[in-house]
Order: sequence, then structure tokens, then C-alpha cells
Amino acid sequence: MELRVLNYFLATAQELNMTRAAEKLLVSQPALSRQIADLEDELGVKLFIRKPRQLVLTPAGQYLQEQAKEILTLSEKTKRNLQSTAIISGDLTIAAGESIAMQRIMNIVSDIIQDYPTVKIHILSGDYQFAEKRLNTGTVDFAVIIGNLPLSNYASLQLPDKDTWGILMTKDDPLAKKKVITPQDLVGRSLLNSQQAENGHYFDNWFGNYQEQINIIGTYNLLFNGSLMVKNHAALLITLANLADTSADSKLHFVPLSDNLAQPINVIWKKETNLSPVAQLFLDRLQASISE
Repeated sequence: MELRVLNYFLATAQELNMTRAAEKLLVSQPALSRQIADLEDELGVKLFIRKPRQLVLTPAGQYLQEQAKEILTLSEKTKRNLQSTAIISGDLTIAAGESIAMQRIMNIVSDIIQDYPTVKIHILSGDYQFAEKRLNTGTVDFAVIIGNLPLSNYASLQLPDKDTWGILMTKDDPLAKKKVITPQDLVGRSLLNSQQAENGHYFDNWFGNYQEQINIIGTYNLLFNGSLMVKNHAALLITLANLADTSADSKLHFVPLSDNLAQPINVIWKKETNLSPVAQLFLDRLQASISE
């Protein structure tokens, strides 16, 4: 598969119309149609169902669309980094969950941008599975991972920062008067749990005998949307400290869980990989910040 043909395919998949895609690509419609047909012959699958007025992606086409986006992103990123070996330039891409440790990361990134104005930074937010997938496909340089997760397949650097679990509620909630939240405090309450924590069964031991009496009504991936449920008094949120706005002007309040449940934070990258100059610079500065 040529990168040029993948680009043709993506444009066609986006437009779902051969004529519009050809106009976007500045090629003739017959030439584009022939390229797509040749690609289907090469792969041995049908990528589109041809209808009178539009195209419809087949399951194989949907899969190729997702993979082609990552292939072309990686190709462009590699090209930019190879073209910038004389000076520190190129792209630095980090996938990360929401964490107070991101302040350390952002401090380092901000200094790099100031020292090397041609560097481009890309921050992708998501949970462990999201970050790990991007790292494995090579579309990110580093992933910031929260929690006790298997990292033996990666090079890693543990940060000194720790994330503490607690409950996000409104300031007028009766639990807001407490200094810590116990499992008994949550009996009969509706809670939204972090998707990663729910999948990893983080709180099974902490809930203990009260687990069946605590009503987990669902999960969230990133904090903001979940916090809207809290503001509506629809649920409490199990989350990490320092992520939500709990200032005097906010309606929200955070109380830590009893037993001081904390999560380690690791920065991971592919083993035995040649980092780009800007990625190596980031890693060097991160290690220096930890040493300090």
C-alpha cells in the first residue's frame, strides 16, 4: 500500500462520494476510482459498497480508515522529525490521563517550547488503554500512566508525584463536612466511577463488606462531563484529587477516601527505540526534574 493511495482512500472515505473526493484531491474522478479499485484488488476485500448517489464503507473499509489515519500520522511525524536533525525541532506527542503530575510534564513542555520555538507539542487525553494503544502504534512518543499497571513491556520512569482518590460532591452535600470518606458513608448513594478504576477493580478491597450497598450507576472517562452530573446532584464522583475546580466560587468539593488510597504515576515509552531529538530532550529534562 502506497501512502499516496492511502491518502486517496481516506479522502474518499470522508466524502463518501467519488466526485467530491476527486475534486478535493485535485485528480480526475476516473483516476481516483481506478486507484480505489486497484487498492481493493491488492487487499482482496471490498472497501466500499457502491450506491447510486453515495458510497458506504464496508467493515473492512471502516477498519482500514482507522488504521490509515494512524499510518499517515506516523509517517508525517517521522518525516518532520527526520527533517529537523540539525536543531531541536519536530513534534513531541504525549498521551496522558488526567493527573496532578501533568503539571510537572507541562512545566517541562513549556520550557522546551520557550527554548525551541519550532517544536510542536501534541497532548492527547485518555485512559490507560487509549494511551497504550497510541504508544504501541508509534503515534505518540510517551504515555503518562496512572495506577499499578503492568509496565514490563515498556521503558518507564516513575514520577515522585502521587494521585490520591476521593469523592467529588457539591458543597451543600452532607458529606462535604467530613475530612475523609469511609465506605459506610457511601451506602445508598449513587456514584460514578473512573472507567479505568472500575475495569481494574481498584476499590473492591476498600469497599469491603459495603460493596453490595454502594450503587455504582456508571463510569466516566474524563472528569469534566462526570462533574456535570455532580453539579446536578445526580451522583457523586470517585476521582483523583486536584482535578476539579473546588475553589470558593465553585459548587464542587473534594474529600479524600479513608486509608489515603494513592496511585503511582509513570511515564512510559517503547523499549529499545531511537527517540527523536525533541523526545530525548524531554526525557532528559524529566529525569533532571525528578533528580532535583
